[in-house]
Order: sequence, then C-alpha cells, then structure tokens
Amino acid sequence: MVDADALDDLEHGLARVNGVKLHYVTAGEGPPLVLLHGWPQTWYEWRAVIPALADDYTVIAPDLRGMGDSETPAAGYDKDTVATDVRELVAHLGFGDDPIALVGHDWGMATAYAYAAQYRGEVGALCVLDAGLPGVREEEKRRLWHTRFHSVPDLPERLVAGRERLYLSWFYKQGAYDPSAIDTDARDEYVRCYSQPGGLRGGFEYYRAYDEDAENNDAHAEDPLETPVLALGGATSFRELPIADMNAVTTDVDGEVVDRAGHWIPEERPEYFVERLTGFLENAM
Repeated sequence: MVDADALDDLEHGLARVNGVKLHYVTAGEGPPLVLLHGWPQTWYEWRAVIPALADDYTVIAPDLRGMGDSETPAAGYDKDTVATDVRELVAHLGFGDDPIALVGHDWGMATAYAYAAQYRGEVGALCVLDAGLPGVREEEKRRLWHTRFHSVPDLPERLVAGRERLYLSWFYKQGAYDPSAIDTDARDEYVRCYSQPGGLRGGFEYYRAYDEDAENNDAHAEDPLETPVLALGGATSFRELPIADMNAVTTDVDGEVVDRAGHWIPEERPEYFVERLTGFLENAM
C-alpha cells in the first residue's frame, strides 16, 4: 500500500526541453537519481519506491515524451532523442554538472542505455529493468506480438480507442507475477493518461522507432560502456534478457533474476528493489 501523504509531498513540474514540454516529479535531497518509466505506464510506476529513495537522493521521475502528462510531439521517439530530452531536463533542474544515477524500465531501459552511451561520463551508475535493447543480440530475439502490432502506423490507435482499460489491463495482468501489484488506483491513473488525446499514439510511437533504435544501438555498441550496471529481470517475465543484452554492450554488469516478480518489479517487489538499488549505488558511485 502506497502512503497517500508521501505522494502528496512530491513536487510536480513542467519544463520545455529539447523542443518538448515534459511533466516530471521530484522528491528528496542529495545526488540526482533519475527514474525512467516504460509502456504502458508513467512516472507513477515509481510511486512505491520514491519516498524511500528520496531519503538519500534527489529523485527525478519524468513522464517521457508522448506519455503521461508530457507533450505528444509528432516525432522524436527514437531513444537517442528521448534520452536527450531527459538530459536537458536534468540540466534544467540544476544537475548538469553532476554524474547521475540512472534507472530505466521497459522503454525506459532503452532510453537509459541511449543516455549513457551518448553522454559518456555523465552517468555514474546505470540500472535497467526487465526489457531488451533493439538491435542487440537480435538473432536471439523473437519480436513479441504487441511489438509488431504497435509498430503498424495508425491502426492500433483506432482499434484500442475507447477500450483503453480493457487493453492495458491485459498487459498489467499477463506481465505480472502478482497482478494485484498494479491496483485500481494505478490502473485508473495509467488509463487516464493513455486515454488523453494523443496518449495511445505517443506510446505506440516508441515501438515504431524500433528499427532506428536498432541502428543507433549497433553504433553505440561498437564502444562498450564501462559504467557499472545493475540488470534485473523478472522471474516470470524476461528473466535473463536484460542481463544478456547489457553484457553485450557494457563491461561491468551485476545481474539478477528477481524471484516473485514479473515485468513490474518496482510495483511487485518495491522493498526489494529499493534495497537492491541503493546497495548497488553505494558501491558503484
């Protein structure tokens, strides 16, 4: 159960960076810790872990372009561009000169890798959660049905519009070890955001950038990252996939398959996640 008073203490803001208006949440004081969500979620996926992390860090949790309460531009959904949005937000908030700790889940994982790969030396530690990287070890991947479906221009929006709760709830249930972890309040918040004008399209555009992301990642991987990485996969979800992908593109990976967790690790195992992440950061930075 999330403490409602703790959520009330969060600070919400809007900033125009890299040509797009981003909504973001901040909490705490200390070194910057940036949390990047995935699809079909928003900054709200971190609600259960932000209060504990804010004891030691300045937590920054944006809604990525096209999702949550951020603006939905027509283009710019390749993860190199999305990562640049986040970097400019970090600078806007006064942390441009500080190495950051960076966490990414799902498409946030691909964005976090793009950030670290483009702006080397600016990320002191990287944590990635339960996803893979387009173009990395591609011969070993089987592209998921929804990746193919969401990549089709225009059609998914038309089919899902008006059925957002039904469609998104399938993913929350099927991707979970504990389906109750994404409760009614969370589903209401996610559905609210993805039901807004442009909400579905913004999310699907992340999938439509897959081929461009694969080309960019192929170029990034030519020079492996030396940033310390914590890679976590859910035991009933992608398991070793994030570990294997990060081993292919970085040189220092601490990997683990998380028991009693599916795709939604910060929501299904929040206490574990906070303990594992903070222990990693203490040693890495």
